[in-house]
Amino acid sequence: MIDTGAFQGKTAAYYTLGCKLNFSETSTFGQLLQRMGVRTAEKGEQADLCVINTCSVTEVADHKCRQAIHRMVRQHPRAFVVVTGCYAQLEAEAVAAIEGVDLVLGSNEKANLVQHLSEAWSAGTRGAYHVERTKDIKSFAPSCSRGNRTRYFLKVQDGCDYFCTYCTIPYARGFSRNPDIASLVAQARQAADEGGKEIVLTGVNIGDFGKSTGETFTQLVKALDGVEGIRRYRISSIEPDLLTDELIDYCAGSRAFMPHFHIPLQSGSNEVLRLMHRRYDRELFAHKVARIKERMPDAFIGVDVMVGCRGETPECFADCYDFLDGLDVSQLHVFPYSERPGTAALKIDYVVDAKEKKRRAHRLLELSDRKTQAFYARHIGHAAEVLFEKAPRGRAMHGFTRNYIRVELPPADARTEYDNELMAVRLGDFNHDKTALRAWIE
Repeated sequence: MIDTGAFQGKTAAYYTLGCKLNFSETSTFGQLLQRMGVRTAEKGEQADLCVINTCSVTEVADHKCRQAIHRMVRQHPRAFVVVTGCYAQLEAEAVAAIEGVDLVLGSNEKANLVQHLSEAWSAGTRGAYHVERTKDIKSFAPSCSRGNRTRYFLKVQDGCDYFCTYCTIPYARGFSRNPDIASLVAQARQAADEGGKEIVLTGVNIGDFGKSTGETFTQLVKALDGVEGIRRYRISSIEPDLLTDELIDYCAGSRAFMPHFHIPLQSGSNEVLRLMHRRYDRELFAHKVARIKERMPDAFIGVDVMVGCRGETPECFADCYDFLDGLDVSQLHVFPYSERPGTAALKIDYVVDAKEKKRRAHRLLELSDRKTQAFYARHIGHAAEVLFEKAPRGRAMHGFTRNYIRVELPPADARTEYDNELMAVRLGDFNHDKTALRAWIE
């Protein structure tokens, strides 16, 4: 039984680290608490409650989580502090030992955050926490929210069964699971009723959708495409072995799925892919890119690449670089490898030192900039449709084209009514730092 009176008139501060899925979940926490009478604290205002949603994908992420927890405790010394997310799941005891932390929720408990918070708050519980094993993580917390953004983020799947040698996500989020298509379509319709025009599909391994319900991700895509009012969908990230030709072909001719794909590669060296226990080789990845470009020549393709992992010899990195250099993709998301306790990668002998990792990452980031700028340059002078997002006073207004080109509208041309509106623009030259194209309303 939730004690609603305990929430009335309270204020809350939220802090999120990590992926889009985490941001979506935090936004949902905020919505749930708002319905209970909790108001989001203003900047500089002391909060009664702090919710910190953590990440643990790298050692650096762990460090940032600890810093964020300490900072929130200092900024809100009288607040009841709740820590959840992947770092809380993997290092519950360490998080609970941080001074000022009152409640640590693992991946199962996170789904019932309000219930656990109500019980702890009412009982005056301090420092309670739960430790869960992977096999016990079965809950699914629905999430379709936008927070302070224009786009909605719809959580369609959680968990992962892949157990790549460098990764702890299956231990942090459990095995792959999902709700049914009907419930997700209902959430998309609700977003449309609230005025939403674009939805990003999020999850840990969304191409694996259907493990819980016997459905497929392509079936989900087709069902969501029929939701009236939603003008755009984006697939946040999908594994190359789960990106079927059928799905690519459907997106090419669909009503609302955008010509925009984000595909994790991790390495362009087949030797390193085998060491990582990835479920594809670079030839399959190249086929998927070619298929997308054949059906959608102007599609934006983002690629995740990890550098400096165990076993990545100089020859393997050179092989990876050459493969990426010749690949028709638009952007590289580059991540230096981080050693994670308990992972199989620690058994691989060859280790890349930190300085060399940094050098390799720098080379790939330079390659990424060249590819992104070349992709943008091909569209200068073209007409496009942009979904604009509200900008802070005096700042340029930004938005994205269908194929994910970032567009900047000068402050003098911005209008409040452009927020969450699809506008026809003409794409101009690069902005000052070459991260967007300037545009003007047609």
